[in-house]
Amino acid sequence: MQAILHPTDENPSPPGAECITLVTSDKVHLRAMKAVPENARGTVVILGGRGDFIERYFETARDLIDRGFAVAMLDMRGQGGSQRPKRQPFRDRTRSFAGFDEDVRTLMDDLVIRSCPGPYYALGHSTGAHVLLRLLRKNKWFARAILVSPLVEIIYGPWPRPVAWLLLNTMWFTGLANVFLPGVRKQPMGRADFPGNPLTSDRQRWNRDSTTLEVAPQLGLGGPTFGWLGAARQSIARIRRMKKPTAPVLIVAAGADRVVGNEGIRQLARKVPGVALTFIPDARHEILGERDMIRRQFLAALDSFLPA
Repeated sequence: MQAILHPTDENPSPPGAECITLVTSDKVHLRAMKAVPENARGTVVILGGRGDFIERYFETARDLIDRGFAVAMLDMRGQGGSQRPKRQPFRDRTRSFAGFDEDVRTLMDDLVIRSCPGPYYALGHSTGAHVLLRLLRKNKWFARAILVSPLVEIIYGPWPRPVAWLLLNTMWFTGLANVFLPGVRKQPMGRADFPGNPLTSDRQRWNRDSTTLEVAPQLGLGGPTFGWLGAARQSIARIRRMKKPTAPVLIVAAGADRVVGNEGIRQLARKVPGVALTFIPDARHEILGERDMIRRQFLAALDSFLPA
C-alpha cells in the first residue's frame, strides 16, 4: 500500500511533510506523516479523533512548525489512509481500543524516536485524546500532553442510559456489533451537512475538509457502530480508574460540546492529579477546526503549557 497525502489549494501540506507507511506487529498498514524543520525544539505527536484523517490537521501542524516544533501523526487503523476492510470500507469495525494503542506504539518506535527530535509532546483530539489517556497510564514517551475535547463520557442522546446499555449488549452478543447506531450517517459527511452540525461553527474550514474528501473520498468514514460504542464504553471504564498520568496533562474542552460529555471531563480533572482543565465557552467539539477566535484561544493555551 503506497502512502500519499492529499493536499489541496485550500489546505496545503505542512512544509517538509513526508508520508510514510508503518506496519504494526499485527500486520496492519498505517499511513503516517512527519515534518521536521531545522533546529526543531521538540516534536508534537498529533492523534486525531474517530473518522479523522491526517489532512484535517495540516493547519494545526503548520501552527506547530511556526512555533519551532517538528510534527508527527498517523491515521489509526480503520480510518483515513490506513488499512481498512475492502468490503464496506466506510463501516467502522472497531471492537476494542487496544489496536489503537498498538498503532501509537508503532508510530513512536518506528518513526518518532528514530527520526524526530525530542523532547516529545502529544496533542490528541476526542478519541485520539482518549487513546493518549490510555497510554499515559504507563508509557513515558511524552513530556507533556494536551487533550482536546477528550472522549471520557459518552452522550447517548434521547436514549436513557439503561436502555442504551441494554440495546448495546443485545447487539454485541447477537453478532450485530457492526450495525450502525440509530440515526447516524452511513457515509462520511460533506459540505451539504454543515447546517446544524455539532462539530464546528466555521463553514470555511468545514468546506476545506469536505474538499479533501471530494478529492480523496477513500479517507472518509461513516458514523459509529455498536461495536465502536461498546469498545468506547469498556475503555472509558478503565480510564476512570486512572491514578496519575506519566506526564502533565492539559485538557482543553469545548463549552458547547454535543459529542462528548463535559461533566465526565470535569470529574476526571478533579479526580486525577496532574490534569489541568480549561474551557473555551463557545467552541463546538472540534476546537482545532473552529473559527479563528476560538483557535486563537486554543493556541494561547498551548503556548502557555508547552515549554517556551
